[in-house]
Amino acid sequence: MNLQITNDWQAILQSELDKKYFKNLLNYLEIEYKNSICYPNKNQIFDAFNACSFADLKLVIIGQDPYHGKGQANGLCFSVSDKVTHPPSLKNIFKELKEDIGKKIPKSGDLLTWSKQGVLLLNATLTVRESEAGSHQKQGWEQFTDAVIQLISTKKENVIFLLWGGFSKKKGKNVDKNKHYILESGHPSPLSANRGYWFGNKHFSKSNTILKQLNLSEIKW
Repeated sequence: MNLQITNDWQAILQSELDKKYFKNLLNYLEIEYKNSICYPNKNQIFDAFNACSFADLKLVIIGQDPYHGKGQANGLCFSVSDKVTHPPSLKNIFKELKEDIGKKIPKSGDLLTWSKQGVLLLNATLTVRESEAGSHQKQGWEQFTDAVIQLISTKKENVIFLLWGGFSKKKGKNVDKNKHYILESGHPSPLSANRGYWFGNKHFSKSNTILKQLNLSEIKW
């Protein structure tokens, strides 16, 4: 399988893409996409990177797996394609957004507009088999995305990391807190949100306050 990154991430990640584990991962995906229905589409697997260049990166949101329902996953964590019903976690993200900054809940669950403003919407695992959550875990994606987070931590400064839930916090544990901003809360899934661990975190307004202090353009959530 030949996956293409179309911007400055390609050169930054090239040494990782050349490693044996990643080549093994590509061989695995070639077989998976041939023999099973997998998401997102092949041409969307790297869309988190293609939509948000390394140079423009301001903020990172870390998810776990792509959605595994038909037509949902579009390469950006928590995001779904146009006209797809909003999954529960995304509904709660939009509810918090409305409570935090007064934004009307959008009809589209496609978060591409966030990515284009410098928000990296990164899942820990970038692919999944249809109707089988976690089916592409432990094949190499986690090692790759750990390397991505480490590169951001090392090569950038003043990036805001939104770590939602235990998995995301663990994934971001090695981010240099002296160089970057870490905002943590519970996960937006109903199980966590309904127990009081998500709503009221005000991460969207807090992120924009930080960006304003850094003299950077705020995110139009």
